[in-house]
Amino acid sequence: MTSPPARIEAIYRYPVKGLSPQPLPRTTLSPGLTIAADRLYAIENGPAGFDPAAPSYFPKIRFLMLMRNERLAALRTDYHEASHTLSIVSEGREAARGDLRTKEGRLAIEAFFRRYMPDELKGPPKVLSGEAPSGVPHSFSDVAKKVVSIINLASVAAVEAAAGQPIDPLRFRGNIHVSGWPAWHEFDLLGSKLSIGPARLKVVKRIVRCAATDVDPATGRRDLTIPTTLQQSFGHADCGIYAEVVSGGDIAVGDPVGSE
Repeated sequence: MTSPPARIEAIYRYPVKGLSPQPLPRTTLSPGLTIAADRLYAIENGPAGFDPAAPSYFPKIRFLMLMRNERLAALRTDYHEASHTLSIVSEGREAARGDLRTKEGRLAIEAFFRRYMPDELKGPPKVLSGEAPSGVPHSFSDVAKKVVSIINLASVAAVEAAAGQPIDPLRFRGNIHVSGWPAWHEFDLLGSKLSIGPARLKVVKRIVRCAATDVDPATGRRDLTIPTTLQQSFGHADCGIYAEVVSGGDIAVGDPVGSE
């Protein structure tokens, strides 16, 4: 299906599942993978049985995540890819910093979460890494396939109009924000291929929304009911699409997005 002219307005990755996004001016897509370092780490909330030697998909309820742990949205984090160092800012000051590849660094981050949200923990919090012996990184995504999530900003605007108040697109925790498509046009692209520079992506799935979108990413307050609004106003609870990278390449904010 041919799409109207569209472009990338923003690119984000989420190095640690459930924590704040990291904007990227550009990135490199690789076939069969997520955006580099997206959901590369997660905070285990009680023993999940994750095997780092053979990483596999686990449902998000095994980790700290916004659907149940909205206080996470009040934190500001930064991830330095070269050093794998995560810093956490809480209430305007740095509260923790650690190299997630080292035992000491992981312990520093885990100690912070024991202090920050003791009543929400089902066991000792543990930093899990998606780095695998095979060299193919695991992603602690909400879906088993390694995908890139795409948010149509016009669809977010339609939800905003239905809700009657501003909605930050970051509520939907997508990797690529696209402008230029009509609202809900992304759903017409299922099975189609998207072109972004030299990269090609196949649209494979609509994204069903959960209560994580009810949380304001700026304040950490649960102040809306996005899935309910979607269902009542549009007859579905979906916003955004997942796409698999078929052929890779460099992409950047401002790049045109086409369909084949």
